Amino acid sequence: MESEENLVKTCIEAGAYKAFVISTGKIPFDESFRSYCEANSCGNYGKNYACPPNVGGSKELIKKAKSYKKALVFQTVTQIEDSFDFEGMKEAALKHSNIADTINKDIKKQSDNYLQLTAGKCSVCEVCALIENKPCKFPDKAISSLEAYCMNVSILAELCHMKYINGKNTVTYFGAFLFS
Repeated sequence: MESEENLVKTCIEAGAYKAFVISTGKIPFDESFRSYCEANSCGNYGKNYACPPNVGGSKELIKKAKSYKKALVFQTVTQIEDSFDFEGMKEAALKHSNIADTINKDIKKQSDNYLQLTAGKCSVCEVCALIENKPCKFPDKAISSLEAYCMNVSILAELCHMKYINGKNTVTYFGAFLFS
């Protein structure tokens, strides 16, 4: 794997606002985040293979994340019209996903032993096969969220010298690549 400095540079060149490499031992995990999933706050509980409950139990996912040594955490920050600009938020999420794909291509050249996590639900497929009661079409490409892995992203952001909220009329998304 590239040096931490080069990994951060890769993220910035891909369009990320900020990036930081942190030891997975410092990542704040909190199993209580699963209750937000169970309350279906985002509307994807039980509707996506990469979301709870289908992605696995919280203890199992935390253990999996901790099996990696480092995490490359990155954020994207996008200006939107106002806090009701759902179309702008959707466009920002697509921008975030495209930046993550670019970073992923670079990391994939260096290693195949990593875990990619994103903001929100897996969006590899337009409609998750779970909805059609079929097996996942791309299990090797499915991407879970940091929150599904019970990561407290607001504290993680602070540990990575990033702001969780980047000002009025902005939307901030986080992603991570965990590697050994």
